[in-house]
Amino acid sequence: MKNSRTKMIVEGAMLLALAIVLSLITPFQKLLPFGGSITLVSMLPICIFSIKYGVGKGLGVSFLFAVFQFAQGTIKDGLFGWGLTAGMLIACIVLDYFLAYTVIGLAGFARKKGLAGWITGTVVALTLRFLCHFLSGVYVFASTGKIWDDLDFVAENKYLYSLVYNGAYMLPEIILTVIVTVILFKIPQIRKLLTEAGAEE
Repeated sequence: MKNSRTKMIVEGAMLLALAIVLSLITPFQKLLPFGGSITLVSMLPICIFSIKYGVGKGLGVSFLFAVFQFAQGTIKDGLFGWGLTAGMLIACIVLDYFLAYTVIGLAGFARKKGLAGWITGTVVALTLRFLCHFLSGVYVFASTGKIWDDLDFVAENKYLYSLVYNGAYMLPEIILTVIVTVILFKIPQIRKLLTEAGAEE
């Protein structure tokens, strides 16, 4: 039991580190017209951990991923220098960081249903992340008045603005992650590793 717990912790740490590294690789960023970034399937390692060990443990690792993203947003992106009010800043931190990245840990909720479960869990988890960013765009950034310069054609509709802005990078990210998930499922050794009897709820 102790060995299995140690193994889980080690795997969680390795997959978290991999997710962090992949999140720093944004090969398609310059192709996005409105901002945002498409990473090299950075959410997949978190999904994999949740698929193997279940939602509870998956949420634990995804929360640590969220902490890293928040730290990066603070240090690299200058979150506290965006001119948001205290209320908007708190909403941004909760929606764009802690909720958006923690929900990735839900990917394993249908993990015992084979490939369909893997795909469903991954799509649902990543769609929930999109919804967090969408709500932030609607209720936080649309109210700042700073976004209309980039998206003049949706200036009168904050819902359309947030849909276009966040969908431009999240939809490709979801598609890429699902494609790689399917590829991994088709590899017998990986499928066996992630569905082994020792995987805990």
